[in-house]
Amino acid sequence: MAASSSVGGHLLVLCLQLSLGVSVYVLDDRGGLGREFDGIGAVSGGGATSRLLINYPEPYRTQILDYLFKPNFGASLHILKVEIGGDAQTTDGTEPSHMHYPDDQNYFRGYEWWLMKEAKKRNPNITLIGLPWAYPGWIGNGENWPYDYPDVTAYYVVSWIIGAKQYHDLDIDYIGIWNERVFDVKYIKLLRYTMDKYGLERVRIIASDNLWQPIAFYMLHDPELLRVVDVIGAHYPGTITVPDAIMTGKKLWSSEDYSTFNDEVGGGCWARILNQNYVNGNMTCTISWNLVASYYEELPFGREGLMTAKEPWSGHYDVSSPIWITAHTTQFTQPGWHYLRTVGHLENGGSYVALTDGRGNLTLIIETMSHNHSICIRPPLPKYNVSAQNATFHLQGSFNDLSTLQVWYSQLDSTSGKETIFKQLSPLKVKQGVFTLELGVDEVYTLTTLKTGKKGSYPDPPASQPFPSKYKDDFDVRNPPFSEAPCFADQAGVFEYFTNTSDPGDHVFTLRQVLTQRPITCSIDPDQAISVIGNYNWTDMVVSCDVYIETPNTGGIFVAGRVDRGGSPTWGAKGVFFWVFADGTYKVTLDLLGKIVLRKGLSGVQAGSWHTLTLKIEGLYASGMLNGYPLWKKMLVIGPLHGWAAIGTSALEFAQFDNFSIEAS
Repeated sequence: MAASSSVGGHLLVLCLQLSLGVSVYVLDDRGGLGREFDGIGAVSGGGATSRLLINYPEPYRTQILDYLFKPNFGASLHILKVEIGGDAQTTDGTEPSHMHYPDDQNYFRGYEWWLMKEAKKRNPNITLIGLPWAYPGWIGNGENWPYDYPDVTAYYVVSWIIGAKQYHDLDIDYIGIWNERVFDVKYIKLLRYTMDKYGLERVRIIASDNLWQPIAFYMLHDPELLRVVDVIGAHYPGTITVPDAIMTGKKLWSSEDYSTFNDEVGGGCWARILNQNYVNGNMTCTISWNLVASYYEELPFGREGLMTAKEPWSGHYDVSSPIWITAHTTQFTQPGWHYLRTVGHLENGGSYVALTDGRGNLTLIIETMSHNHSICIRPPLPKYNVSAQNATFHLQGSFNDLSTLQVWYSQLDSTSGKETIFKQLSPLKVKQGVFTLELGVDEVYTLTTLKTGKKGSYPDPPASQPFPSKYKDDFDVRNPPFSEAPCFADQAGVFEYFTNTSDPGDHVFTLRQVLTQRPITCSIDPDQAISVIGNYNWTDMVVSCDVYIETPNTGGIFVAGRVDRGGSPTWGAKGVFFWVFADGTYKVTLDLLGKIVLRKGLSGVQAGSWHTLTLKIEGLYASGMLNGYPLWKKMLVIGPLHGWAAIGTSALEFAQFDNFSIEAS
């Protein structure tokens, strides 16, 4: 009798709502569940996007990491995907390889090991993914193609996985093929065989980190390929998939997405993607590029992270709306939960998804993003109209008896002055399995049975400050002892700490450019090596550095100022470049390629000895000194009016730097 009365009550409520023109959405698990949820994550890499984070002082570095990874605090990410450094320019810089050369293995280069450990420290269950964006040149035996030697390529990748465990106790969960490049079926199968041979059966393969096709087609027509690929990963799928990908029966991931400025517009883009990737495309994982905008903003795609941390010299960082949009999902779900089959679009625009842990917990995420506040840079999502609406949700199946839901709310329309970010509202009463929400535009709601959510906070970080106008580094202090010097951002080549074991005189600890072969790259790297540092808005500056050419006869080295470009492609960089060469000559150019020559002559510099280069740029004039003596004076330079300082080499060759200093304005 009670059951009959309850059903009658539900029908009466629904009939009244329908008669009032209210849309009704059913959340039900009785017909089975939808796909398994695999998590929300972000990418560090592709490339060097976390470069400046490692140099943050405490406590600010810990605070940033907590906002990213600490459960029930900030973004609470489920997944961290990192670049397997390949010594090449991969968007905003180069990341060093664990194997510069065939007989070289070093599993302490770069900062990705550190970052994975910090993420794991905060969330022991976090999923770790590795993906190559580039490969060292030796893998292709001098050719720009790693698949000609698939056994060597597989060994290189597997050594990275083994090194992660052996040296850092990190278990890599997934491995990719080659970011946004052509895949090779033979290589994918050989990678699986090689991992199994080394006892890495638990490591799963994602392919191809590009588009849905043609990988899905190949998998449908090759049973062995279908067996070895665990996840089809697409980049920037625009929330849609293709029939062939669904027919494979494999997990479908948006393995790189978002790539949008981290303001309220970016937050809206991210909210829309997180829901609609599943609603429209059956994608059970979405991974943001990138994790944290921790690189010089004037490099490509500045501020395109979930948050911004680009000032280790000041300690300043910005916790942006995408952090809290992420939290709307991550703090109230976990990988292993399942989507309900009853998900979809709202009648007046927006979408909703619901997930359950199968043990009675339910989380519902609703977004009503308008185009004005959800503009995604790539790919641009289609426009559609969104308007205020009332939405009634009817809980059925195992959720029928729920009486209360916790509510978290965000409103991203900052133009109205009413922006609200991840605010906990009063619990919502559910009556006979039914509740109604008044939904505005550009809102996100999370309604959940979980009571674990928290908007974590720290005291405001220090105020933003420009890069110091006076800066020195003798490369002697190596704390923490990572391979890269603080604030230097390698754009081509790799610059590492180096300890001289011969008779270096006063130059025991130096910075050394270590690449000698062009890498297999996803962009067009220059033949030169260059690392930039400082404030892009600098105009007048004095850049000084001790330099040591190691290659007799042909070696060359430079210091530079007003460098106007990094990232991909770096080869187009302009500035004022002061070069010296092992054949005893020098030149001054307005470009990294060394083709726009303003001056050249004899310097007397030779390989195998230390020299001090000093470049002074003041207004429209520049001067250069060698070992404290003027080599050229007040030469007119018509080029960029501002830019970074830089050091580098004329080719990919060994060279050393010491006692670097800048005075700028």
